[in-house]
Amino acid sequence: MTVFVPDGLPAVAKLKEENADIRVYSDGIPENGKKILILNLMPTKQATETQLIRMLLTAKNDLTVFLMNTVTYTSRNTASEYLDRFYRAFDFYKNDFFDGLIVTGAPVEHLEFGQVLYWNELCGIFEWAESHVKKLYTVCWGAQAALNYYFGIQKHPLPQKMFGIFTHNIVQPENPLCKGVENGFPAPHSRHSDVYADDIANCKDLDLISVSPEAGFLWAATKDKRITFMTGHPEYDAETLSLEYFRDLEKGDKINCPKHYFPDDNPACPPPLTWRETAKTIYSNWVDLEI
Repeated sequence: MTVFVPDGLPAVAKLKEENADIRVYSDGIPENGKKILILNLMPTKQATETQLIRMLLTAKNDLTVFLMNTVTYTSRNTASEYLDRFYRAFDFYKNDFFDGLIVTGAPVEHLEFGQVLYWNELCGIFEWAESHVKKLYTVCWGAQAALNYYFGIQKHPLPQKMFGIFTHNIVQPENPLCKGVENGFPAPHSRHSDVYADDIANCKDLDLISVSPEAGFLWAATKDKRITFMTGHPEYDAETLSLEYFRDLEKGDKINCPKHYFPDDNPACPPPLTWRETAKTIYSNWVDLEI
């Protein structure tokens, strides 16, 4: 299948090097295929775009990707010219309908939800999505935010960052969202807060899909499969956690080496990409699932 993205997006060159069937649109939007909107709250916009689009390339049918940013907070890590070229605010999209909305994580886990500058804007997007989006996929803090908005479930600060590659058990193997995912699959985590698995299991509207004996809750969905909550980052590249680790060391932050990531826990050794095939399956199951 083919993924259509905005003309000039840096992800195009990178993914074409990987022989991906990726094409661009400028004035005209392709009429066929699914429409996926990405609300990118990450400071590493270009890396996140590339990672998510790579995952969407696993879908069975053509789709077109649209990028959205917030207006109540402007990224300090991405040039305004870049945002103006490739991103649009919610008002631009609010009268359209989409097959899927992806809400990324964000480095705001130390804040209460109401303290986040764009919290009210995000709540408005969640409300709009109920009538304008067929299904949502929420990542890391985005998943915690969605769980709080829709079900009142709280996040809890961790004494130290949950950071590394962890093994996960499948709690609900019959769920179509995890079709083809093997029990004991690896996935990255990079977060400072937690949602308790018991809070998910005790919510009558949610299905708990996967947990880790070491990292805790990873994956859940509403019973109607409309909203998926993923507290880890299956879309991450091999080097993503190492970039975060060395960045924090350079800043002088207290940070532990990511667990089960570097061979022999040696940061000089390139980490293996052990989770990529599982990640592709997770995303293809989501984007291909008919709601």
